[in-house]
Amino acid sequence: MGKNLKEAMKMLEHSQRRTEEENGKKLVSGDIPGPLQGSGQDMVSILQLVQNLMHGEEEEESQSPRIQNIGEQGHIALLGHSLGAYISTLDKEKLRKLTTRILSDTTLWLCRIFRYENGCAYFHEEEREGLAKICRLALHSCYEDFVVDGFNVLYNKKPVIYLSAAARPGLGQYLCNQLGLPFPCLCRVPCNTMFGSQHQMDVAFLEKLIKEDLERGKLPLLLVANAGTAAVGHTDKIGRLKELCEQYGIWLHVEGVNLATLALGYVSSSVLAATKCDSMTLTPGPWLGLPAVPAVTLYKHDDPALTLVAGLTSNKPADKLRALPLWLSLQYLGLDGIVERIKHACQLSQRLQESLKKVNHIKILVEDELSSPVVVFRFFQELPGSDPVPTTVPVPNMSPSTVGRERHSCDALNRWLGEQLKQLVPASGLTVMDLEVEGVCIRFSPLTTAAVLGTRGEDVDQLVACIQSKLPVLTCTLQLREEFKQEVTGTAGLLHVDDPNWPGIGVVRYEHANDDKSSLKLDPEGEKIHAGLLKKLNELESDLTFKMGPEYKSMKSCIYVGMASDDVDISELVETIAVTAREIEENSRLLENMTEVVRKGIQEAQVQLRKANEERLLEEGVLRQIPVVGSVLNWFSPVQASQKGRTFNLTAGSLESTEHTYVYKAQGAGVTPPQTPSGTRAKQRLPGQKPFKRSLRGSDALSETSSVSHVEDLEKLEHLSGAPEPDGLEPSGPEPHPGAPPPQEAERTGAFQNGAQRPEDDRPQVEEPESLR
Repeated sequence: MGKNLKEAMKMLEHSQRRTEEENGKKLVSGDIPGPLQGSGQDMVSILQLVQNLMHGEEEEESQSPRIQNIGEQGHIALLGHSLGAYISTLDKEKLRKLTTRILSDTTLWLCRIFRYENGCAYFHEEEREGLAKICRLALHSCYEDFVVDGFNVLYNKKPVIYLSAAARPGLGQYLCNQLGLPFPCLCRVPCNTMFGSQHQMDVAFLEKLIKEDLERGKLPLLLVANAGTAAVGHTDKIGRLKELCEQYGIWLHVEGVNLATLALGYVSSSVLAATKCDSMTLTPGPWLGLPAVPAVTLYKHDDPALTLVAGLTSNKPADKLRALPLWLSLQYLGLDGIVERIKHACQLSQRLQESLKKVNHIKILVEDELSSPVVVFRFFQELPGSDPVPTTVPVPNMSPSTVGRERHSCDALNRWLGEQLKQLVPASGLTVMDLEVEGVCIRFSPLTTAAVLGTRGEDVDQLVACIQSKLPVLTCTLQLREEFKQEVTGTAGLLHVDDPNWPGIGVVRYEHANDDKSSLKLDPEGEKIHAGLLKKLNELESDLTFKMGPEYKSMKSCIYVGMASDDVDISELVETIAVTAREIEENSRLLENMTEVVRKGIQEAQVQLRKANEERLLEEGVLRQIPVVGSVLNWFSPVQASQKGRTFNLTAGSLESTEHTYVYKAQGAGVTPPQTPSGTRAKQRLPGQKPFKRSLRGSDALSETSSVSHVEDLEKLEHLSGAPEPDGLEPSGPEPHPGAPPPQEAERTGAFQNGAQRPEDDRPQVEEPESLR
């Protein structure tokens, strides 16, 4: 059996295709053989079919493996499910003895590993299922007639389940649905707001709520505490909560990722207090990297009848066989292997936490939890003229709108940073989450990901290096946002759009002539202009990224400017956007009106041709139109008719005479056309300099060699722009002596002889010829 399972797993994991000769017939994913198509299939063909369905057509395009790297301990866990199916075929007596042995051994090992003495275990697939069974057990324990009368017993004395405000989302709703209780039976306990952590349950406020519920005739039933919240890994004050529950007779249930540290030699006092609670839920599968392993709820209760009614125990052997995969995995890993995996995850968290403390603009949210295997951090920008504080903290001199805008800006940047880190270091297992108070943060929880992803210390060092490499871009982008907004606001035709979810410099929209500013409906003309603008900006090959927005079609199109470095010239960027958009709008108008202009021009040309023919008839006379008489008359007295041409101007949309073209053609043969005027802020770029880069001339940050070379390049450009006129055009000044050098050469020779250097701006200008004047 073991050999067959090993070969089957090898076939399913590796996407190896069998040829037609080996198969005897061709198997394709579209043609699925089955019992209705001829005879049955052999085992190899069936496994090949499953393999085809798993991998599909992934050989056509490179993809990541669909099956995670589970390792040998993962194969042991998966083998438990197959063994459970084989064991279920035994006779009832042998099956009962075997399942009892497996269940008792697994329960004993887990209780000793996680320091929970004299406990019972319930194995379940859904993590929240164990808590629902515990709530049912608490109901049967507090209401003696609940089995007989049902909800009628709850009418006079309603039960209350207390949950922390930092509990997992949807946990309370799940419990009410499973137990058939109304939502008013849930009571959310707020976390500390003035003192202590923002994610720890407020014990004093909880006691106040319990007293109020008792006065109203309600029954405090159960309290769910956290040993490592789902968001940031904070641990409640479980010791004080246990004392409060014993005082009022409330069932205490603890869950959280920090319960894994109970297997280590050193455990914090807050987590160690969880061993005295009434029940706890463990998830050893993610902690140890074991696939398809059930979660475990450990509890203490002496009445087997109530546990059977609540569903925590069962007489079915199949329910007891749920512990078989975990039974095999625990024996394979041993105590040393279990402790080593949990210890390795905690060391990774401590390594990242110590490294991030040395990085500027990074705030760690779980600094007081030294033993927590969860690290939550966030990028923040220091406010100008104040102490280094996160921008999410209100400042007295700042208005609420300013604080909210800074909060949204930092949230967008943190979301971008998290996505970048996930791509650069996939082995880190980072997740991006949005907290109510802190905002968007990045969480590193190796206890739930390191065993599966194989996270090592080198991955943590790489993660820190990537964070440091992204910080300059984040700080510069945050600083350039206000300058970009001011430049866009001060530029005619551009509108700044506030998009809190965009992590780049900002969002800008070009307002064309026919733009309805009061409407957010579709604007086909605006979409066309912005599409052309996006294409032109991307053709510049700058370091900036430009995108088209928005994603929702009910809003107007905009240009999204991406992240930037500190050497971006915002004024040049905004002017380029405005000028380019204006040119695209003018060109689009010209193309749209071309058909109408050409049609009117053709009509006008036909009218003028008709008038020209009538004028020619009047000028030549009627006799010249007669065939024989006209030819004789033309032979004696030829008519010298003047040639009148017409040209069509597309820009003006009018017909113009070509008489001035023929008359002045010879005069304009040697004249150079004037240069096209450039923009007001157009500047000369250095060789190799990308668009939107600040000018480096005169900067102290440049080296001596680079600054000289840049100045020489600029001087060459200025010499080319101020070069002398062609030889065919003589200056209008007095003629120099035949033996004397030219005026410029004489001045330069004298300047070099006197040892004086003439400034660049004091060079003699070449006088314009009279013909150009």
